[in-house]
Amino acid sequence: DLYNGEIIAFNTSRRPVFKMISEMLTSAWSKLKPGDRPILHSDQGWQYQMPAYRRLLEQRQVTQSMSRKGNCLDNAAMESFFAVLKSEYYYLTKFNNVEELEKGLADYIHYYNHDRIKLKLKGLSPVQYRNQPLAT
Repeated sequence: DLYNGEIIAFNTSRRPVFKMISEMLTSAWSKLKPGDRPILHSDQGWQYQMPAYRRLLEQRQVTQSMSRKGNCLDNAAMESFFAVLKSEYYYLTKFNNVEELEKGLADYIHYYNHDRIKLKLKGLSPVQYRNQPLAT
């Protein structure tokens, strides 16, 4: 979420299959409020160009946005998150099997959303920042 940098939904798979994407979207949809009309930005990966993916977005009235080909700056927020994920978790951890990696990713994303503070969020985590009362 560009508002607070929170990871709204994620999923892992051992193979690049569309089911991984559709399950991630289902998880994301469960967090929408009635009337929400989000913009979902991605790179130009094959899965984001599939008619089935586009139909899922249309059904939820989600606007699709894609990076220009070969321009990582268009997706800078996610590229930055992946750099942090790799430097704070992936490169520092030894995995004995895929299950450890998958569980560790889930644990890290929970930490990132709930506990990891950001200066640009006034020293709060993404979830803490989102949950602040709105100023009147």
